[in-house]
Amino acid sequence: MTVVKVIEKLKLNNAVLIEGLPGVGNIGRVAVGYLVEEMGAKKCAELYSKWFFPFVMLHDNYKIHLLKNEFYYVKAKKKGQRDMIFLVGDCQSLSPQGHYEVCEKILDYAEEIGVKEVMTIGGLATGDLEGKERVIGAVTDKGLMKKYGSLKIDFKAGEKVGYIVGAAGLLLGLWKERDKDGICLLGQTTGFPIVTDPKAAESVLATVTKMLNLDIDMTKLEKKVKEMENFIKKVEALQKRALMDITKSTQQKGAKGDEQLRYIG
Repeated sequence: MTVVKVIEKLKLNNAVLIEGLPGVGNIGRVAVGYLVEEMGAKKCAELYSKWFFPFVMLHDNYKIHLLKNEFYYVKAKKKGQRDMIFLVGDCQSLSPQGHYEVCEKILDYAEEIGVKEVMTIGGLATGDLEGKERVIGAVTDKGLMKKYGSLKIDFKAGEKVGYIVGAAGLLLGLWKERDKDGICLLGQTTGFPIVTDPKAAESVLATVTKMLNLDIDMTKLEKKVKEMENFIKKVEALQKRALMDITKSTQQKGAKGDEQLRYIG
């Protein structure tokens, strides 16, 4: 079961949903998390799911924190801007079937509040420790390439990777099935999920601000990355421990679903 707990009822105008969940290089989580803070976005909903890891985190050694995804919003403030809703969170689904349920719930909520376009942000693993910070793009419709053609986005994702795993890809695939448009921006990174890549996040963030006509102070990014990285690493470590425990328990029961348990988008 996946539920969206609405904190504030919204009706947005021609809004864009910007997804930034943890993944390769944690690029989306860092970039969108930074936008939420710098723009003073207000929380409007939380998503909880049985498909998330089966543990709670403990803050200050005693505060219980249930894993969740969060929605924040900002209304357009000047000409050329759009209403925006940001999606950030602690994790993605533990299983492939969970990804579908969670993504459908996200899109159901997005449609209810007036979202017209979806933008997802993720990382493209290259394996290179050093390389040019490039933003790779994929779209649901060719028309978006023309719309964003002046922003130096490399629309050749298909030549570099055959698929996009997790919410960054699935949200757009399911959104397209609803006859809606969307774009995925991938920051080129080494490919280590637990290693946050601030340079790649900065490159994607610079592109996003141009796309949405935003004026964002980037000077605080490095400091914010370090703050977010500590939390992200803690979640990653707990997920690995939980995954090992789940796998061990399943194997002891004679189950054969180990590969499914290891799927993390």
